[in-house]
Amino acid sequence: MQYLLDLPFAQWLGFLSFALGISTFYQKDDRKLKLVMLIFQLNNVLHFYLLGSDISAISTFLSFLRTGTAIHTSSKIASAFFIVVSAVLGLWMANGALDLLPILGSILGTIAIFHLKGIQMRIAFIIGTICWLANNIFIGSIGGSLLEATLLTVNLFTIMRLYRNEKKIEFDN
Repeated sequence: MQYLLDLPFAQWLGFLSFALGISTFYQKDDRKLKLVMLIFQLNNVLHFYLLGSDISAISTFLSFLRTGTAIHTSSKIASAFFIVVSAVLGLWMANGALDLLPILGSILGTIAIFHLKGIQMRIAFIIGTICWLANNIFIGSIGGSLLEATLLTVNLFTIMRLYRNEKKIEFDN
């Protein structure tokens, strides 16, 4: 128990992200998912910054801006802008191959948020989650690692719920 009390503030923010992230991806409504995701991403920016992972913090900040933009538009130009900025900043800041994981996760999130819906969006999130899980393990984010491992399960569960709803609608018609 004392170990938990001795954790740095950055790790506590990671645990908050754990709760916010589960809440985010449990949403069946795409708009609600994006709104909760904004809060989650803002918390993660501070979490990653305090852990000393600037590339994760910047990638998450770009994801925050992207999600906010995607709530109001599904513009292919906006999508391309965020993909290019993420790739250029990521390649410029990367010190090694592992630094590219949050960038790839962010780019997959951009594709999901702007171009996909429902089950397809959540499948793209699953692939991005794998990138973020590896990144969080590498930088030592306890809450972030727990979150990404859990999100794999939560997203699969939500996909099953969405699939059942689609089948039920087809059957009722």
